[in-house]
Amino acid sequence: MALHLAQAYQPGVIKYMKTDSHTCSSRQYLYHDNDGFVEYVQHMGDDTTIVNAARVSFGKQVNKLSDKDKKLIKYLVSHKHTSTLEHNVLTMRFRVPMFVARQHMRHRTWSFNEISRRYTSIDMTMYEPDMFRIQHSSNRQASDDKNLINPLCTSSTAYGTGISGQASALVKKHHESSILLYESLMASGVCREQARGILPQNMYTEYIGTVNLNNLIKFIHLRIHDGAQWEIRRVAETCYHIAKSLWPDVLDSAVGGIS
Repeated sequence: MALHLAQAYQPGVIKYMKTDSHTCSSRQYLYHDNDGFVEYVQHMGDDTTIVNAARVSFGKQVNKLSDKDKKLIKYLVSHKHTSTLEHNVLTMRFRVPMFVARQHMRHRTWSFNEISRRYTSIDMTMYEPDMFRIQHSSNRQASDDKNLINPLCTSSTAYGTGISGQASALVKKHHESSILLYESLMASGVCREQARGILPQNMYTEYIGTVNLNNLIKFIHLRIHDGAQWEIRRVAETCYHIAKSLWPDVLDSAVGGIS
C-alpha cells in the first residue's frame, strides 16, 4: 500500500521560548516518533548586526532596522557580500539518527560536539519508520518520497533461520537484537568502545552544532534540495524556521519561503 509522505509522517510538537525580542521554537520534533528534534540553544546578533557590518565601511551605525536597511540586506545577499552575515551565530542541539548526523557533519564550517558511546550507554533509542520510501526511478542516489511502502519480507540470520513479516516489524526486531548483543558483549567483559561497533545506523545520536549565518544559509540551500535525503531535509527545514524567527529579513532574501 502506498501513502503520500505527509500522511505517514505527522508534524512534531513545537515548544516556544522568548529570545530577546524574538519568539523562537526551543525544540521542534522532526519525525513521526517525536524523538528526533532540533532545539534552539542560543544565538548572537540580529538583522541590524548585518547592516552595521556593512555600514562600518562608512563609519556609520544604526540601532533600528529601517526600510532602507532592509533593501541593503537584499543587496548584500543578492550580490553575495556574505562576510557581513558571519557576525551572526546560532547554536542548536540536534537529536537525529546516526546516518543523518554523518551527512550533517560533512558541513565542516560548523562546530560540533557529540555524545560518545565510549563513555555512556544511556538513552539508546532507534529511528523506526512505519513506512519506507522506494528508490527513485531516475536518480540512483535518491529515494521517491511521493509514495511509501511497508512490504512483507523475510529476514535471514547467520544461523539460517528466517523471520517473515512487514518491513517495519523486522527493522524493530533487528534493533532489539542489536541492543541485546551489545549488552551481552559488555556483560561478558568487552569494552564499550568495541561493543558499540554492532549498533545500527538507525540509532539516535545527540550533538551540539554552532554555525554562523552565512554557512547556515549554505547548509539550508544544499539540504532542502529535492535530491537530499528526506530525513536531513527535515533538519534543514527546521533550522530555517529557527533562523527565520531570529533574522527574518535575511532569511527572506537568502532563501525565501519554506512551508
